[in-house]
Amino acid sequence: MITVNDLALTFGSGAQGNKVLNEVGFSVREGEVFGLVGESGSGKSTVLRCLAGLYSHWQGDMRIAGQPLGRTIDRERCRLMQMVFQDPYGSLHPRHTVDTALSEPLKIHKMDNIGGRVRQMLLKVGLNDSFRYRYPHQMSGGQRQRVAIARALILEPRILLLDEPTSALDVSVQAEILNLLAELRARDGLTYILVTHDLGVVVHLCDRVAVMQQGRIVDTLDSALLSNGGASHPYTRSLVEATRSYSREMATA
Repeated sequence: MITVNDLALTFGSGAQGNKVLNEVGFSVREGEVFGLVGESGSGKSTVLRCLAGLYSHWQGDMRIAGQPLGRTIDRERCRLMQMVFQDPYGSLHPRHTVDTALSEPLKIHKMDNIGGRVRQMLLKVGLNDSFRYRYPHQMSGGQRQRVAIARALILEPRILLLDEPTSALDVSVQAEILNLLAELRARDGLTYILVTHDLGVVVHLCDRVAVMQQGRIVDTLDSALLSNGGASHPYTRSLVEATRSYSREMATA
């Protein structure tokens, strides 16, 4: 479904250039949830932004269903692939109602039955029609993220790019959003690429995971290996141990 080969990205030029991605490569099967993990600054979110078309000066080869991915955002790309951002409040326009946020993509793509599609999508993400004319500040963080997911799905894409979609939410709400994403994937056969720093999220949602360090993928493995201690790469093991140490410290605090 998705193949990325030799993806590279540099900010700046000459002596001031900062290479943030270096020979990144991976593949994602249709219907799979593929995770990207690593410490802050490892390049995880940058990979998503290249796929989404938010960065256009990348080098390498990216393909969706065998077709080369261009450097510009066009309508076909928007229909095929959408992104859900980390901060739902920042990704929604503060002066636009939920109805406007969901209706606008449908109008741009000249799709019919706009009102019906909006109502149906709200129900799909666990919100009723009473949310339709609310503004972002009138909703909780979890409700805003449900709206952001609804907006990403309103054009019926096959792929969602998820950039730490639960990290800005309370722990109890995180579980609700993860369960919603799992249900949507199972119901509609969606393909996800999930960026996260939380290995618990990887184990809960992902089939496979790539571990990034300093702009490179250093390990790719089944997510089940993370939970049963089967990781072999030293950096992956260090991430797992750091997570366990953090959990132990929180439990005894």
